[in-house]
Amino acid sequence: MTNNDIFKKLRVALKLRDDEIVKILELVDFRITKSELGAFFRKEDHPKYMECGDQILRNFLNGLVIHLRGPMPKKEIKQPTTNKPLKK
Repeated sequence: MTNNDIFKKLRVALKLRDDEIVKILELVDFRITKSELGAFFRKEDHPKYMECGDQILRNFLNGLVIHLRGPMPKKEIKQPTTNKPLKK
């Protein structure tokens, strides 16, 4: 199964439109146009077909996590504590 197949199946299963996919990719600062995106969903024998690389699929999946769950909360930085008594 290729990355294009995975991308197509996720698009259909989640009922996503091209503009929604573009917005999901923007959540992870990955810019793509609708026409570039459409090239991934064409048949392999089409002259404008483009193979979906690992980077694009990875960014889509990371953006999808943010889209569905929301952004990850910031972690609080704890100050190191010492067990030494304070000097007077």
